[in-house]
Amino acid sequence: MNILLIGSGGREHALAWKLAQSPSCDTLFAAPGNPGIAQEAELVDIQIADHGAVINFCAGHDIGLVVVGPEAPLVDGLGDSLRAAGIAVFGPNRNAAQLEGSKGFTKDMCAAANIPTAGYKRHDSKASALAGLDAFKPPYVIKADGLAAGKGVIIAESRAEAMAAIEDMFGGGFGDAGASVVLEEFMTGEEASFFALTDGHDVVAFGSAQDHKRVGDGDTGPNTGGMGAYSPAPVLTMALQDEVMERIIRPTVAYMAAQGMPYIGVLFAGLMLTDEGPKLIEYNARFGDPECQVLMMRFRGDLAALMLAVAKGGLAAAPQPDFAPDYALTIVMAAKGYPDAPQKGGVISLNEGTNAKLFHAGTAEKDGQLIANGGRVLNVTATGLSVTQAQKAAYTAADAINFPSGFYRRDIGWREVRRESAEHTA
Repeated sequence: MNILLIGSGGREHALAWKLAQSPSCDTLFAAPGNPGIAQEAELVDIQIADHGAVINFCAGHDIGLVVVGPEAPLVDGLGDSLRAAGIAVFGPNRNAAQLEGSKGFTKDMCAAANIPTAGYKRHDSKASALAGLDAFKPPYVIKADGLAAGKGVIIAESRAEAMAAIEDMFGGGFGDAGASVVLEEFMTGEEASFFALTDGHDVVAFGSAQDHKRVGDGDTGPNTGGMGAYSPAPVLTMALQDEVMERIIRPTVAYMAAQGMPYIGVLFAGLMLTDEGPKLIEYNARFGDPECQVLMMRFRGDLAALMLAVAKGGLAAAPQPDFAPDYALTIVMAAKGYPDAPQKGGVISLNEGTNAKLFHAGTAEKDGQLIANGGRVLNVTATGLSVTQAQKAAYTAADAINFPSGFYRRDIGWREVRRESAEHTA
C-alpha cells in the first residue's frame, strides 16, 4: 500500500523511519517533509491546508492510507475531507480533535464522563477570568483554550503573574488560541505521558514516556514543545496503566462515540500522578513530539498495518503492539533563542558514526549545507538497557554534532537516572 505522511517535524521523521520499515508499505510519500524525512520517503509539494489538493494527490498516487502527524491539520478538518473522499486516515476528524483543539471542551468532557482531572473554570472574557482567580489558590494555572504550539500553559506563582498572563492571552499574545481561557486547580505529583490507539470503539495501550517541557536544566525556564523524553516511564507502573485505561482512556472513547464523534487515531494523555491516583492534565490528538521518537525506537511491529487497522475499524483483530524492553531517550537540540526567538540559519555538521538515531525536526538544506530552520532542530535518540545507558549514548552522539548556534539540556532523564542510581547503591 502507498502511504502519505503529513508533517515536517521530528515526530514525522520518526514515523517515516518506522513506516518505511513496514512490510505493508510500498511507497511512502511525505508532505512537506524535511531533509531527514527525505531519506525515508518521497517528498511532495502540497499545500496541506488545500484539502482538495491533498485528495487529488491521493487519488493520483493510489494512496491507501494518510497518516496525519501534527495537530493543526486535524483541527482544521483534513480527516473529515479525506474520509468524505473515501480515503483511510490515521487521525481524528475535526469534532473529535477538539480533545486537543479546545482545552475547555476536554474539561467539560471530563466532567460529563467522570474522568479524574483538576478542578477548572472556563472564561470567555478578560474581566471574567480576572475575577475568576478568586476561586483558586496560587500557584495559578492559566491555559489558552486553543492550539498554542505547546506553549499555551502558564503556571503563575503569584496573583500579579496570573493577571499578567490573562492580560497577555486576551491581548492576543497567543493569537486566536487565547480568545478563551481555562483556569485550573494546580495539581502536584509527577507527570507522565500515556498513549493509546483507538478505532473509535476498541482501544489498545501504546506505551508510556516522560518528557521535559522546560527549556533549562533542572526543569527551569519557560515551557516549550519539549526538550527531550524517554520511554518507557517506570513511574507509570502496569497497575497505574491499567487504572488509566479504565478510568480515563476507555471512558473518553465511549463518551466521544456516544456524542457521535468517534475518536480514531492515537490518544496522547498527559497525566499527573497525584496522591489520589492518575489525573488527566490534557489530551493531544496525535503522537507527542519528542515522545513519538522514543516510542518508535522501541516499537517492533508493522506500524503501517496497525495504523490501517485503526483507520478502518479493525483494531480488535490486529496484533497487539509489541515494544522492545530497552529504554529509549531523545535529546532535543534547539536553536539559540528558543522558545521565544530561535536563530535560524545556523550551519549543522552531523556525525552519523554513532549508534544513535538522528531525527530531523527543524532543518533545511541550503547551498549543500544542513541548516537550522526552526526552534527545535534535531532529536538525538539512543537506546540502552537502562535510562542511564540510553542517556549516556544519546549525549555521546549529541556532543559529536557541530551546531554552534544550537543548545540542548544536559539532564534529560534525570529523575529516572537518579532513581536508578539510588537502586544501584541501595
